[in-house]
Amino acid sequence: MARLRVHNFTLSLDGYAAGPDQGVGQPLGEGGSKLHEWIFETASMRSLRGEDGGDIGLNDELFRARTEHVGATIMGRNMFGPIRGPWQDESWRGWWGEDPPFRHDVFVLTHHPRSDLVMRNGTTFHFVDAQPHEALAQAAEAAKGQDVVLGGGPSTIQQFLVAGLVDEIHLVIAPVLLGSGERLFDHTQQLMPQHSCAPLRCESGVAHAHLTRI
Repeated sequence: MARLRVHNFTLSLDGYAAGPDQGVGQPLGEGGSKLHEWIFETASMRSLRGEDGGDIGLNDELFRARTEHVGATIMGRNMFGPIRGPWQDESWRGWWGEDPPFRHDVFVLTHHPRSDLVMRNGTTFHFVDAQPHEALAQAAEAAKGQDVVLGGGPSTIQQFLVAGLVDEIHLVIAPVLLGSGERLFDHTQQLMPQHSCAPLRCESGVAHAHLTRI
């Protein structure tokens, strides 16, 4: 059976996964881009950007794990784009341009479905109005025996945690204070005894936490 995994989900020291005032110019809110500076220092990310060099240690290994044995992704609508409410048209094609990094089926949770969006590199976005277990069933079928990644944002991960569906969580704690924004573990504290946490591992100023469903 496909496992549901969270990868490379980065939090600030005060527990925020995104800053305030998210929008087209600031998809992660004010200051939120600082959370992911560790990713852009990895050799794998630099290679994807056509650059040389970068870290080849723990950070690079865990960044690459996001795509290993993964056949589908689930994400909330806010992770796909900044538009709220009914779609005025279908011109918005995601934050990533014409070559999204997924290269498989992506299920975008929304109360306002739209037609599938097929990209040129093998990524297809499906816009579904579904409960967590329904979305996971669709993604698992599309994954064809591989695992499913749960991409976020925080409220989407909370829904799947509440439903008891998340098998593995990789969190990264970055040395950043955001002060406000979206927190991951609000309203889910009572659920965390369902997961065991391995010892933290650190490299280049960030700490990696791995939680596995018991």
